[in-house]
Amino acid sequence: MTKLALGSHPFLLGFDDLERLVERTAKSDAGGYPPYNIEQLGETAYRITLAVAGFAEDDLAITVEDKQLVVRGRQVDPEDNRVFLHRGIAARQFQRTFVLADGVDVTGARMENGLLHVELSRSLPEQIIRKIDIS
Repeated sequence: MTKLALGSHPFLLGFDDLERLVERTAKSDAGGYPPYNIEQLGETAYRITLAVAGFAEDDLAITVEDKQLVVRGRQVDPEDNRVFLHRGIAARQFQRTFVLADGVDVTGARMENGLLHVELSRSLPEQIIRKIDIS
């Protein structure tokens, strides 16, 4: 039996990048830190919420790189001489990546009560019907 790759199916014309997209998505899994939610707010609006307790706005960076939303967090260690008897609050650096579909744009981001909200919107493509003449 021959294995059929996703991008080589005869009905998926022009979807050569589909298999690479699936592989890139599988590789972008960063475990469970930081935890996040993805909400659909309307027909074309989405929100990604990351739990970033302990991080200040200056400790976070949000970029869009090659159709990927990348959220990075890195805390700078304070230069005081604190001694922790117990350290249960995670303060490690992270990178969380989300692959964006064509037409999905980041419209804003805000911090609220230790949560980072990233707002996304999807533009609907214009539906065009073209008649092709047979020559």
